[in-house]
Amino acid sequence: MDGSWHQSDEVLAKLEAKARELGFTSIGVTDPDVSEHVPYLDAWLESGFHGSMEWFERHLDLRKDPIRLVEGTQRIISVRLDYLPENTDCIEILNDPDKAYISRYALGRDYHKLMRKRLKHLGDWLTDEIQPHGFRVFSDSAPILEKHLAEKAGLGWIGKHTLLLSRNAGSWFFLGELLTDCPLPLTQKTEQARCGSCTACLDICPTKAFPKPYQLDATQCISYLTIEHKGAIPEELRAPMGNRVFGCDDCQLVCPWNRYASVGDPAFAPRHALDNQSLIDLFQWSEEEFLLKTEGSPLRRAGFVKFLENIAIGLGNSVSHTAQAIAILSLKRGMHGAVLDEHIDWAISRLKSRA
Repeated sequence: MDGSWHQSDEVLAKLEAKARELGFTSIGVTDPDVSEHVPYLDAWLESGFHGSMEWFERHLDLRKDPIRLVEGTQRIISVRLDYLPENTDCIEILNDPDKAYISRYALGRDYHKLMRKRLKHLGDWLTDEIQPHGFRVFSDSAPILEKHLAEKAGLGWIGKHTLLLSRNAGSWFFLGELLTDCPLPLTQKTEQARCGSCTACLDICPTKAFPKPYQLDATQCISYLTIEHKGAIPEELRAPMGNRVFGCDDCQLVCPWNRYASVGDPAFAPRHALDNQSLIDLFQWSEEEFLLKTEGSPLRRAGFVKFLENIAIGLGNSVSHTAQAIAILSLKRGMHGAVLDEHIDWAISRLKSRA
């Protein structure tokens, strides 16, 4: 291949075709320069909006310059992998305070290994079909500004809720990256930001976690509170959590662009009926049952006790089977630490006050 090969649209077309064969739904190529986004990152960290997610501050130099992360990087391939399950009745579950709402991305298989495996196949294919190259693949596994890179690569625009949005696919997708020293042609197309005057995502947030458009205070966000937060969840945020026991999708559910989202990869289909479980049933899981039913699942990130802590709050917000809820809450008191006990006491007090 001559020296001008990397300017050829044919290369991108072949790369996109292989990516789709591997199950990716969109792909783009960009350079590793993220300097435009660094001031926003610095301001976000200075505001303390990352809460206890201290890893945002670790290796900050790598986050600000992907070339330091993988020496020799010339291009970053950004990919999209859709995950929206079929017929999961999101709104119906949210509106039933006795059911447990689990974020749609966490109902099935954990995406990290699947994403990296497919990206590795893509990198190996690039070596065989186009040019030998050095590469590394990532999926939430390195300090990378993935949404900014995906935006640069033409996969969408960052919406007011700080998630990446695509005109053709909404936001129900995962992102992954392949860093390569191969001088691939850059994707020339970009998606124009199309949020306009809409503020539906900001207005719907149960805990008012958006101080202003394009800015998320993670310490107020239910996804952060139910997964990353350590210690007791602040009392003023417990009632607004409702029945959300792992993550929160409200800002995506109301986004007009998600009307164009397609059903995602079958690997992310719900397991163990997690899309339709009652809070009472989930709270009665033993640790062994939790470990068995969350094997290879994103729910493992929270851990068994944290999962119980979240469900206890959900039970405190439930409206039916009050006596049974109080009974099963009482059974676990004193078994798994002071934080769970605090949440149980709050839930029992709340249930009794409404009985």
